[in-house]
Amino acid sequence: MALTHTLTSFKVFLGRVWALAVPFFRSEQRWQARGLLAAIVALNLAAVYMLVLLNDWNRLFYDALQERNEAVFWRELLRFGYLAFGFIVIAVYRFYLTQLLEVRWRAWMTRHTLGRWLSDQRFYRMELARYGAASQGASPDNPDQRIQEDLKLFTSYSVSLSMGLLNAVVTLLSFVGILWSLSGEMVFALGGQSYSIEGFMVWMAVIYCAAGSLITHYIGRPQIALNFMQQRHEADFRHHLVRVREHSEAIALDGGQTVEREQLDLRFSRVLSNYLLLLKKQKNLVWFTNFFGQAAMVFPFVVAAPRFFSGAIALGQLMQIASAFGRVQDALSWFVENYSTLAAWRATTDRLTSFEAAMALRRSDALALQEGTAPAADGLDLALPDGRLLLAGVDIELAAGDSVLLQGPSGSGKSTLFRALAGIWPHAHGRIERPGDAMFMAQRPYFPDGSLRDALAYPEPASRYTDAQLEQALRDALLPELASRLNDEDAWGHKLSGGEQQRLAIARVLLKKPRWLFADEATSAIDEAAEQTLYARLLAQVRQSGGALVSIAHRPALAAFHPMRWQMLGGHSSGSPALYRLEQHRS
Repeated sequence: MALTHTLTSFKVFLGRVWALAVPFFRSEQRWQARGLLAAIVALNLAAVYMLVLLNDWNRLFYDALQERNEAVFWRELLRFGYLAFGFIVIAVYRFYLTQLLEVRWRAWMTRHTLGRWLSDQRFYRMELARYGAASQGASPDNPDQRIQEDLKLFTSYSVSLSMGLLNAVVTLLSFVGILWSLSGEMVFALGGQSYSIEGFMVWMAVIYCAAGSLITHYIGRPQIALNFMQQRHEADFRHHLVRVREHSEAIALDGGQTVEREQLDLRFSRVLSNYLLLLKKQKNLVWFTNFFGQAAMVFPFVVAAPRFFSGAIALGQLMQIASAFGRVQDALSWFVENYSTLAAWRATTDRLTSFEAAMALRRSDALALQEGTAPAADGLDLALPDGRLLLAGVDIELAAGDSVLLQGPSGSGKSTLFRALAGIWPHAHGRIERPGDAMFMAQRPYFPDGSLRDALAYPEPASRYTDAQLEQALRDALLPELASRLNDEDAWGHKLSGGEQQRLAIARVLLKKPRWLFADEATSAIDEAAEQTLYARLLAQVRQSGGALVSIAHRPALAAFHPMRWQMLGGHSSGSPALYRLEQHRS
C-alpha cells in the first residue's frame, strides 16, 4: 500500500515537472532549445564512449607495466594523451552548452511567467488572496522569490539532474557488459554442493548500490520539506528587509527601528533554525554517502582479489575490473550522490507548481465587465477577501458634467467601490461598464525609479509627449521647480514629500487629460489653498472633455466642487460585519 502511494505521488510529481518544463521546448524558441538539448545529449554520449576507451586503456597500460614492456608502455602513454585531450574538449563544450541551455530556458520561463503574473491583474488578486481567511494558505507567498530564484533553480537542477541521469544510464549500459564479461564465474560450495554465479561482480554492484539507495532515501527524506521551508523563510526575511527600506521615513519618524529589528530578528531566527535542522539532516546524509563512496573504492578489489592471487587474472585485468566496477557503481549510485539536489529540486518544483496553480485561477464569472461610454454599475455587490459582504445593491451611472463626492464611514467600502469600477476588485458580483478613457488616482501614487519624465508619463512612454507638454503639466500642478529636471533620475517615491507626490500625480492627470476621473483622497497631503487651485483645474479639465469627476475626500472645502453626493449608509447588527448601501442625491 505504501509502495503504491509512493509510486502515485512520484507519477503526479513527474506530471508537474513535465507541465513546467515542456512549454519552453514547444515555444517560439523550440528549435534552438531542442538543438541545444540534442547537442548536450550527444556530448554526454561521447563522454561515456571516451570512458569506455579509457577503461580498455587501463588493461593495456597496466599489463605493459606488469610485463615490463617498454614499447607498449610509451605507445599507450601517447594514446592516453589523445584520449585525455578528446575528453577535455568534450567536457568543455558540454559545460558551455549546458550553461547556455540553462540561461535561455531561465530567460524564457522568467519572461513567460512575468507576462502571466502581470496580466489580468493577477499580481494584485494573488496578493489580496493572501489575506482572505477563506483562502488562507491558498495563495503562494513571495512571488518575487519564485520568479527570481525558483525559476533559476528549477532550470539549473532540471538540466543537471536529467543529464546526470542520462549519463548514469548510458554509463551503466556501456560498462555492465564489460564488467559481466570480466567477472567470470564465482564458484562456491554450500551444503555439500557446488554453485556458480555468472557475472558475480555485476550482482555485487547491484546489491551494494540498491542497499545504499534505500538507506539514503530513509536518511535524506526529511530534506524535501526542510528545503521548501528554507526557501520560504529566506524569502520572508528578504521581503521584510525591502519593506523597511521602502518605508524608511515613516519608520524613522515613528521611532520604530526597535520593533523592526525585533521583526527582522524573528524572521532571521526562523531562517537559522530551519537551516540548522536542514544542516543536521544533511550531515547525517554526508556521513553515509562518504562512507559509501570510500568503501566503494576498495570493494571491487576485495571481491576480485581471490581471482587475482590465484593467478586467474592479471594486474591489468584487475585494474580494468576495478575501473568498470567503479563506473557501474557510480551509475547505480546516482540516486545516492544526488539525493540532496533532488530534495532541493523537489521543493523548488512544488513552490513553482503552487505558483502556477494560483496564476491559473480565473476571475469570478459573477462580475460582468463591459466596455461602455460612461462608468456605470448595475446590481453591484462587493465583498471583502475573506468573503464577508460589504456593500450591496449598488446601481450608479455617471453623465457628462457630473461632479460627485463619495462619503461614508471608514471601512464602508469607498475605495473598494473605486477598485470595482476600475475592474480590479475580484470579490464583486454584478455588472460594470468601464470606459477606456477613465483614470483613477490613488491616495499614495506610484512612481517608478528613473527619470522624472518617465515618472510623469507612467505607464505610457515619455516619448509620447513633448518636453513643453511635460513642463506645462508640472507648472499647472504647482511644481514649477521640477519643470527643469525632466532628465534627472531618482527614486521619486522617496525623494518627494507626500504633498509633492500627490501634485506629481495630478500633473500626470493634467498631462493625459482623461475624460472620467476618480480621485481617492488624492489631495489629502496638499495644503488647502493649493488643493482649491488644483481641484478647480481638474474639474475644468474633465468638464471640457465632456466627462465627470468622482472624489473621495473628507475636507469640507471640497464640497463646493461636488454638487452631487454618493453616501455610504449602513450599520452593524449584533455579531455581524457592517453591510452598507449607497444612496445618491444632489445637494
